[in-house]
Amino acid sequence: MKLALIFLLLAAIALAHPISQGALDVEVSPGNIHVRARVPVEEVLVADALGSGSAASLRDAWREHGQYFLRHFQIDADGRTLTGSVSSVTAAATDHVVYELDYPSAAMPIELSLRQDLLNEILYAPGNPWEATFVVRVSEQRRLTHEGLLLTSKQPLTVTGQRSGHDRGRIFGAYVRHGIAHILSGYDHLLFIAALALAAVTFWDLIKVVSAFTLAHTVTLTLSVLNIVRLPSHVVEPMIAASIVLVALSNILWPKRSRGWVRLATAFFFGLFHGLGFAGGLLDAMSGMAGVAVGAAVAAFSTGVELGHQMVVLPIFFGLSLARNARRDDAGRHLLALRSLQYGSAVISVAGAFYLIAALS
Repeated sequence: MKLALIFLLLAAIALAHPISQGALDVEVSPGNIHVRARVPVEEVLVADALGSGSAASLRDAWREHGQYFLRHFQIDADGRTLTGSVSSVTAAATDHVVYELDYPSAAMPIELSLRQDLLNEILYAPGNPWEATFVVRVSEQRRLTHEGLLLTSKQPLTVTGQRSGHDRGRIFGAYVRHGIAHILSGYDHLLFIAALALAAVTFWDLIKVVSAFTLAHTVTLTLSVLNIVRLPSHVVEPMIAASIVLVALSNILWPKRSRGWVRLATAFFFGLFHGLGFAGGLLDAMSGMAGVAVGAAVAAFSTGVELGHQMVVLPIFFGLSLARNARRDDAGRHLLALRSLQYGSAVISVAGAFYLIAALS
């Protein structure tokens, strides 16, 4: 059974970002704070196999992770840290586990603070730790007071019983930062956008291809929010991986065709699947939220995604442009552009092939 747990973990690592997206429903009542935590299976497997877990079965892994969750999740009521317990563990589906936790409190708190550092001690790659993030909904005696709040290890939450007019601004900023983090820690999306940027010779080339990609993933993000188009991860993930390999190989084998309408069509087509990849875990965590709140959060997240893209493509493009312009002769500039395109794309294609094999296994 332990081997099965490790196999599931390896599949999760190969396909995932180091950001695990869950959801918290916090119900505040006199004398008790009840938390319903919806945790992705991926998070449990990472904590067990790469952390200090020793589960011999899936049931043991769920139970052990409940105690791990308690150690790394903290609730303060009016400045006093509460001690909680896990009241139940339910494997609600193949993709997530539900924990019911209770935190007895002396009275009805005026201010509630949530903190967590789940998975932060586990590295996904050197200098890039795993992180658990949660979409949070808070109710006071069954009356919804806050929804759509984002809890990460770097962004603790403090809320009061009254609905705050500051929530909208706080939510927008939190989801913009979340979108940036999603891109900068998402190697599959980074590889694809880097392959597109390598082939851009002029700034106009870059604008066109990034715009095509942006338009495509905005379309599918919007359709996902409206629940019109949803595809399972076993379809989306292989297509994202295939997009990396195809664009990189095109750069190597047909460098003269790496621009123009064919490349724009390629960027748009695969951008549709990248948009579904962006939407997946986040929209699942937002299940049950009001449509307007979901739309606003996803719009902010999409803004962050675009900012993250620019943080990648602009340095690549201008760095290569400076290197080419440093050559005095046209032949030297052309050779440098060709070698940069081919060698950079070779590295990208190898990494993309790894993702593709993992996605199909």
